[in-house]
Amino acid sequence: EVQLVESGGGLVQPGGSLRLSCAASGFPFRSYAMSWVRQAPGKGLEWVSVIDSGGGSTSYVDSVKGRFTISRANARNTLYLQMNSLKPEDTAVYYCAKVKRPYSDPHGLEDYDYWGQGTQVTVSS
Repeated sequence: EVQLVESGGGLVQPGGSLRLSCAASGFPFRSYAMSWVRQAPGKGLEWVSVIDSGGGSTSYVDSVKGRFTISRANARNTLYLQMNSLKPEDTAVYYCAKVKRPYSDPHGLEDYDYWGQGTQVTVSS
């Protein structure tokens, strides 16, 4: 059974940092690209970042470029999102998501088949 379990969310002041983790199990983690997706209050899902299966290629939505860093530890089946210089508009539930097909690049939210339960990030003074 595929499981994705996020952790690391919380309340942080503007300008602060958080590191999210996603523990994966039930599938060959090292074979799949992984992403972080967020949902702000009252809004739809927003793709944030993707990392390929080997960790050598990453991409980000423009609003987080230069502030967020996605990474993975394949030996530990864990995905990370380091978030620096946080802004109130980063407030959202953050989900990790698994791409449907191994060694493939996602092109939309329909390309993901498993999602975690989410972790809340609140940026407020």
